[in-house]
Amino acid sequence: MADIHSNFLGIKSPNPFWLSSGPPTDKKINVIRALEAGWGGVVWKTLGTQIKNVSSRYSSLHFNGRKIAGFNNIELISDRPLELNLLEIREVLRLFPDRAMVVSLMTDNNKESWHEVVKKTQDTGAHGIELNFSCPHGMVERSMGAAVGQDPEIARMVVEWVMEVAEIPVITKLTPNVHSVVPVGRAVVEAGSNGISLINTIQSVTGIDLDTLVPNPNVGGSSAFGGYCGPAVKPIALKFLTTLVQDEVTKSAPISGIGGITTWKDAVEFFLLGASNVQVCTAAMLNGFRIINDLCEGLGNWMDDKGYKTLDEIIGLSVPKMTKWEKLDINFHIVANINHDRCIHCGLCYITCEDTSHQSVEMEQSVPYNTYKIKEEECVGCNLCKIVCPINGCITMLERRKGDEYINWLEYQKRGLPLNDH
Repeated sequence: MADIHSNFLGIKSPNPFWLSSGPPTDKKINVIRALEAGWGGVVWKTLGTQIKNVSSRYSSLHFNGRKIAGFNNIELISDRPLELNLLEIREVLRLFPDRAMVVSLMTDNNKESWHEVVKKTQDTGAHGIELNFSCPHGMVERSMGAAVGQDPEIARMVVEWVMEVAEIPVITKLTPNVHSVVPVGRAVVEAGSNGISLINTIQSVTGIDLDTLVPNPNVGGSSAFGGYCGPAVKPIALKFLTTLVQDEVTKSAPISGIGGITTWKDAVEFFLLGASNVQVCTAAMLNGFRIINDLCEGLGNWMDDKGYKTLDEIIGLSVPKMTKWEKLDINFHIVANINHDRCIHCGLCYITCEDTSHQSVEMEQSVPYNTYKIKEEECVGCNLCKIVCPINGCITMLERRKGDEYINWLEYQKRGLPLNDH
């Protein structure tokens, strides 16, 4: 049987699934319910300067009949007293000594404030600290949250302050609200951060109520940019994760992957692209804590099926397969193929290819339904017909190489080969 125990920066947990900093980890009653359900650990909701949250706080994006393709919130850090949170952290640690307890922190941008909150957190017996350099809304006026994570030198300075007093592992949580996470990632690693977590939420407006004309969520007739999360942000999270794993400086730091993880398959994708463990929030908020059973069972079964014994064996396996566009093989070519036994004759492949792509699908009008076939000489292998086809396995892609030799775009240009051959 596969062993899914996790060891992240020396912080051990029975599985690699932590609840990330957010509403599910705001107080003892929630955290106990989560750990009783089987979660490997939690990142306690961000502690720091006392704040006041607003009402309402959440909104969502519905798409094509699917509820909650994306989720949005304008909630800030914990609005409960610092000392109460610290007391409850101690109590949870006593009840669940085998689970990971990491505490998220975000405070005023001066050394004294950071030293004070780090020391108080360490006194609870917590296993690690996560520095919130990533909250995308609010607190900016105090030079906190994403305001820190968007400036490499400020981020470096704060990490250096923290490392002066830190006696437990420090994880720095990065914001995706930047062109590239690499400069800030390098800065925090060079300053001594033991690990990195990403991504936090993305600034967003999920929609507008067309009756009141107020963007969501509505707070007394007004709204504000919120933090976007949920399934829709996973591709962005995977991109940012990969850029850090491929960088010469940041690849030395273990990474806790966050962003749109809903199923065990999502988690495996994060592991394959270099995450050492993963954090989940939105999926738990929308489905409850019991999803941990499916996450653990699915991961373990997949590892058994593939012959992997430990998590370390799968971490980063897909990273070498991610390259730059100019290094891709131009001679590799595929074409679509329609399985007529599975085709339901909806015509989507023909409509989309004819209207928006390469006119590679031929329609033969007949009774009782039209039939379709691929014009291989015109097909560029773009995958559009396969993507829109509603029947799994009806359209597949077949390899039809243009030549035996591997050749990328840089070599193609260097040789001065004709462009119209491909």
